[in-house]
Amino acid sequence: MSLSKIDLLNKKFSKSLFGYSKSEVDQLMIELADVLGTTADEKKQLMKKVGRRESTITEFRQREETLRDTLMTTQKMVDDLKAAARKEAEVIINEAHSRAEVILQQAHNRLAQIHEDINELKRQRTRFEVELKALLESHLRTLEISSPELEKVEAIESKLKFFKKAK
Repeated sequence: MSLSKIDLLNKKFSKSLFGYSKSEVDQLMIELADVLGTTADEKKQLMKKVGRRESTITEFRQREETLRDTLMTTQKMVDDLKAAARKEAEVIINEAHSRAEVILQQAHNRLAQIHEDINELKRQRTRFEVELKALLESHLRTLEISSPELEKVEAIESKLKFFKKAK
């Protein structure tokens, strides 16, 4: 049975010789005791529920804080890893540029050496031609003295001309 505030305020007792009817008042007291007992039990149950809910909420808040801390730590780690990766990439790129410059400088040096070698070979060829020509002219003068050998000198001269054209 449930009694409301309005039920209590509107309750009318019959009057007896010494006031209100004792049986009616006793009956109301019994009903009120039942209602108060039920209400107290319900309150106790609700307080237990509230306690469990508050405990659960506290646990969830702790989990949320742990997750937030974990997320922040993870984000910091990710940022640190990104920064480290960028620095490492910059170091690798700088090393690659340095190596490329060294290789390019070596190639330029090698090219300069090849040009020097080519020029030296040209000088040697020119010197060889001059020496050969002088030798041939010397032999030709020697051959001019002897007429039969003049034909040989002319053959050598034609060969020399052939070699000059071949260059």
